[in-house]
Amino acid sequence: MAEPDALVIGGGFYGCCLAIHLRRRFGRVLLVEEADGLLTRASRVNQARLHNGYHYPRSFLTAARSRSNLEVFRRRFPGGVFDDFRHLYAIARADSKVGHRHFERFAAAIGARLEAAGPADRRLFAPRLVEAVYEVVEPAFDVAALRRLLVGRMAESGVEVRTSMRVVRLGAAGAGVAVGFADGTGLRAGWVFNCTYAALNRVVPEAVELRPRLVHQLAEVALITAPPALRRLGITVMDGPFFSAMPFPSEGLHSLTHVRYTPHMSWPEASAPARDPNAVLHPLPSSRFAWMMRDARRYVPALEGAVHVRSLFDIKTLVDGTQGDDARPILFHRDATAPRLVSILGSKLDNIFDVLDTVDETLERA
Repeated sequence: MAEPDALVIGGGFYGCCLAIHLRRRFGRVLLVEEADGLLTRASRVNQARLHNGYHYPRSFLTAARSRSNLEVFRRRFPGGVFDDFRHLYAIARADSKVGHRHFERFAAAIGARLEAAGPADRRLFAPRLVEAVYEVVEPAFDVAALRRLLVGRMAESGVEVRTSMRVVRLGAAGAGVAVGFADGTGLRAGWVFNCTYAALNRVVPEAVELRPRLVHQLAEVALITAPPALRRLGITVMDGPFFSAMPFPSEGLHSLTHVRYTPHMSWPEASAPARDPNAVLHPLPSSRFAWMMRDARRYVPALEGAVHVRSLFDIKTLVDGTQGDDARPILFHRDATAPRLVSILGSKLDNIFDVLDTVDETLERA
């Protein structure tokens, strides 16, 4: 295999966008993905929410960056944005970490539109459990449409894509990076960008002491057929051990996720029994849909008629230390022993533009 100027490991949304971006600077860019398709893992198994800041009242920086990036995302990926629904945010009376006045001040501070919901929308919620309901502007994304867009743009820009290729070894090789694959082959790349999310630390050199400190969760996204009253609505109950039910456009369904029940298990990477966190996906656990629904319908009785179609499971990965305030910083880690090996972890699709700016700054300084 010929030597690429830049190799991107991971064919999720971040990896595909980065590969396209790198073609502006490098002659040969290769993207490798261990699955047999692109955007099939974490980019697909999530709420499909395009954040507009509302979700992060305890992390002003995360909220502000979400607000800033949403309109850029709309312009860059117009076919991947789904906003054919209205989105309601509700503040719970008990156990919420923010009250409705705090939420209103926070929305005003980040410049996010917040309108009191009308009587019909308020009647969807149990008044003894919900103190305020707002209509907000927060779309979803269609992962199938994004996949088509990115595959087309990679072909147009000349990015080479190889699927079913698992990287098992990385290390310094002169001014570049040596890459070893599971099939016994290898190559040398000028730069390597590791965008493998949950597998971020799996292939970095063993000698590196300053690894990113990660926490993994085995997460379930339940896909449901929403009752008629909720078909054109997204609902998010804030801000604590509550839930979201919102359109999942690529399947024509709604996703149901619950802060308490979506994570089936959580562990810091240092304590994991195996270096590959994907080991916990085999076999898959039983669904917790019934538990999610039992709690969610207390707040929104109309959810009683929801039908569970199936559940998606995958690994959700966070930077250790962000669990308390829900901050979602971008992790950008340049390897000490192989300075042209960069690991990137971003937990939200709309953060991609900050990542691309940071990559440009890194390459210009190199």
